Amino acid sequence: MVKTVAIVSLSAGTLGESFVKHELDIGVKRLAGYGLSVRFMPHALAGTEHIKNHPEDRAADLLAAFRDPEIDMILCAIGGDDTYRLAPYLFENGELRTAVSGTDKIFLGFSDTTVNHMMLHKVGVKTFYGQSFLSDVCELDKEMLPYTRRYFEELIGTGTIRAVTPGDTWYEARTDFSSEQIGVPLPAHPDTGFELLQGSPRFTGKILGGCIDTLFDFFDGGRYADMPAVCQKYGLFPGAEDWKGRIFLLESSEEYMPPEKYRRALEYFKAAGVFGAVSGVLVGKPMDRKYEAEYKAALTEVIADPALPVVCNVNIGHALPRCILPFGEEAAVDANEQRITFA
Repeated sequence: MVKTVAIVSLSAGTLGESFVKHELDIGVKRLAGYGLSVRFMPHALAGTEHIKNHPEDRAADLLAAFRDPEIDMILCAIGGDDTYRLAPYLFENGELRTAVSGTDKIFLGFSDTTVNHMMLHKVGVKTFYGQSFLSDVCELDKEMLPYTRRYFEELIGTGTIRAVTPGDTWYEARTDFSSEQIGVPLPAHPDTGFELLQGSPRFTGKILGGCIDTLFDFFDGGRYADMPAVCQKYGLFPGAEDWKGRIFLLESSEEYMPPEKYRRALEYFKAAGVFGAVSGVLVGKPMDRKYEAEYKAALTEVIADPALPVVCNVNIGHALPRCILPFGEEAAVDANEQRITFA
């Protein structure tokens, strides 16, 4: 059972800004309600500009959280877009590998935190994908979204996730995060469960992947010109052999990736040998269900292998509500039974 949670800002420094103070207070109160001790790492509240300009401080916070024996869980404040800049401070002298040696902490985050998941995968650490502090624990409604809360409570209570089933409701994304929105519910709609796009409804493997926007940037320097070179230098995107037998997770961000860019991303992954190696693909529900049909068409056309299982409409990533998926644990997907179980 988790007793002490460390909050880290590894991408954006939003959590340190005054305009989110009301959200931060809600989140801290909720964590305290679980009996958790909350520790903000030294730079977690440093603010947007400091976090942007000092990747070495972000890296130092992550290393310190892994080294501290009193910390049970590392919870990312939010995503962002330049976590790759931590790489030299984590890998140049084996810092991350040394820091995680002998530890068994929960690491939870999503979005641009995809890069951190890949970093930790590289040094053999199992992680959890799907929620963050500001995006989920700090939800402005009277409580965390029930489906989201269920998985968060399972993780902090048991240290793992045993099974994931689809939610019966999806929510439109909140566009106003001001204090006037405290207690205001999100527009809700009935949901339809996991959707088998192609292939066998049953497949197994260890899940790995994350936000397609971030994974696209591993290969394309349009956002940050040096990101592909940095990722290649430190081997952050697994090679084709490492993908063998795994389940590839893809979910899209609040940027509503245009379908043509989504298709280019899939082509990058195909060229890297991912689709020829994995046992199946899990696809998160797009935020606000935008471009849902176009993304599905791109998946079938680019993969060009009807035998490779693809399951869509999973409650993971940027669309609400959010489950939590363990990376590094054997998963069994059953689209007929609407269930993903973990060994």
